[in-house]
Amino acid sequence: MNEVKRHTVAADEEGMRLDRWFKIHFPQVTFAYLNKLARTGQVRVGTARAKTNTRLKSGDEIRVPPLAFDKRPADTPKADVKPLTREERRLFDSMVIHEDKDIFILNKPSGFAVQGGTKTHHHLDGLLMGLGKELGERPLLVHRLDRDTSGVIVIAKRRAVAASLGMLFATRNVKKTYWAVVKGVPKPQQGRIDVPLIKARVLEGDRMRASREGEEEDEQHAVTQYAVIDKAGQVASWLSLQPTTGRQHQLRAHAAHIGTPIFGDNKYGGDEGLPEGVTNRLHLHARRIVFPHPRGGTVDISAPLPEHMLATFEMLGFDANRYDKD
Repeated sequence: MNEVKRHTVAADEEGMRLDRWFKIHFPQVTFAYLNKLARTGQVRVGTARAKTNTRLKSGDEIRVPPLAFDKRPADTPKADVKPLTREERRLFDSMVIHEDKDIFILNKPSGFAVQGGTKTHHHLDGLLMGLGKELGERPLLVHRLDRDTSGVIVIAKRRAVAASLGMLFATRNVKKTYWAVVKGVPKPQQGRIDVPLIKARVLEGDRMRASREGEEEDEQHAVTQYAVIDKAGQVASWLSLQPTTGRQHQLRAHAAHIGTPIFGDNKYGGDEGLPEGVTNRLHLHARRIVFPHPRGGTVDISAPLPEHMLATFEMLGFDANRYDKD
């Protein structure tokens, strides 16, 4: 896709927000990337600039520019994309916890980036490029996890499958459960966090925070269900988190907002005053995902905890085996 494309909004997409439309048609496009495209005028509705929350009308024409992951320098032949090395193939295979004709489901390690950046050259999307050389079509990310969040992530083997799964994710027909170890114990111990978020740029990088009065136009609706599974006195608790929206850093920002930042979270205060012996790494794990398979039936996959969380569980007396399906 090396030229501008124009798409017409369908009748059943009347009233849909632009960001939701992109999630359905281009699931690889992150909210941050879409926001940049809209802010710079590269995405337009009709001839006008658009915002991510622009409401679409049936028949509207959406201008979609060449997207970063589809671009290829003119002097770089497609054949220059190299297949995976033996080490890269071993890494990819070690992450696979489910595979069928249409999808891979991986257990992504903590610290491994999903997509590249200015200082990130080793990432999952790069592995998928090499894998595409081997498979004949590049597998595509359907959703994302933060670099330091471990756990289940879904990969579509073909673009058509990615579009189908993208619609499921956009329409919230996917149930995602995360496990986290947090500082303190939330009150109440079970509840719903309905706090819109807004991006705050600071010297250390992007942060998400609760929006304030007058910022409604730029805020992102964000809702998280949470429940305490177990606790270690008032020092720490093990939470089950179920996001009903998918905003950047949503679970991390929401956990901090209710006064219980996630262990090891250096963006939201979870890395300060940790109990002795706890590894200072983010204790957030995408534990389980449940969704309808494109060919029928239901996919229900859980990912084992990473070693640093297992060590913390053991130290705090939490037993992950008691809640295999939580």
